Amino acid sequence: MAQHFPFSAIVGQDEMKTAILIAVIDPSIGGVLVLGDRGTGKSTAVRALAGLLPPMKVVHGCRYRCDPAGSATACEDCARLRPADGRATRTATAPVPVVDLPLGATEDRVVGALDLEKALSQGVKAFEPGLLAQAHRGFLYIDEVNLLEDHLVDLLIDVAASGENVVEREGLSVRHPARFVLVGSGNPEEGELRPQLLDRFGLAVEVRTPASLAERVEVVKRREAFEQDRAAFVAQWQARDTAVRRRLVAARKRLPEIQVPDTTRERAAALCMHLGTDGLRGDLTLIRAARAQAALDGHAKVDLGHLRQVAAPALRHRLRRNPLDNADAGTRVQRAVAELLGD
Repeated sequence: MAQHFPFSAIVGQDEMKTAILIAVIDPSIGGVLVLGDRGTGKSTAVRALAGLLPPMKVVHGCRYRCDPAGSATACEDCARLRPADGRATRTATAPVPVVDLPLGATEDRVVGALDLEKALSQGVKAFEPGLLAQAHRGFLYIDEVNLLEDHLVDLLIDVAASGENVVEREGLSVRHPARFVLVGSGNPEEGELRPQLLDRFGLAVEVRTPASLAERVEVVKRREAFEQDRAAFVAQWQARDTAVRRRLVAARKRLPEIQVPDTTRERAAALCMHLGTDGLRGDLTLIRAARAQAALDGHAKVDLGHLRQVAAPALRHRLRRNPLDNADAGTRVQRAVAELLGD
């Protein structure tokens, strides 16, 4: 198995790392968009996820790794074969998938298609699952997401909204669950995202090239050490990654018990109204992200401090452009936070 750069060894970029952890704790937030300069650790952080996530329970033999406890989201085979007498489904464990969607991928590669090998050798029509099936219950990562072709953008929007992939072609009619956390990265100078796809990301973070001399030197030192002896470098950071994994597991268990006072909900709604965000998705995301932040911090309820921490990533990509304000979206959110929520 390929060894990825350890998550804990990434220097700086705290907002990006926290947003990724929040998306792991509560996948319903809707994923993370990471925009910024090239070579700032965007793809490194996402691929490091594979080493952080604890294995998950799956239905034994299911090609889509269905959840044994989730009958409502089971694939057709699991729904048909699920014991009717209340007996437990046979289970196994599998790593949480982190799947790359390359820019040049064809639609067949993404959604799945006819298994040509079986069709030619056995004369039967069988479905070969695509990347959406591989990413079910995991993470789908798109580097340079702002350069993704329009027909794939439309497809992703439909699947992300429904949680199901439907393939009807070449005499096949297949539907299977496809619930994943969408993570995208890119350089905004190379093009903007379509608003429909931008709205599907729960959190949006900005990363910049380190301005500190000490940080730049430390980044280079760690990268060189990793390239020279990957196994030794990963082992050196294993204890810290294990500690992060334990925090994630504890936060997931704690999440349903986190309380959100009505006064905090009112402040969140007031902040969204002040910024003029369209619809209520910003309000929902802000509360969900603050709840996940509270769970990560080990707190029992959401307070204004949690709202302050997640306001920028939850709202910066939901603002309308203001021709009278030259400040970037993140700065506008921080100004509103300081005005309405205090320091």
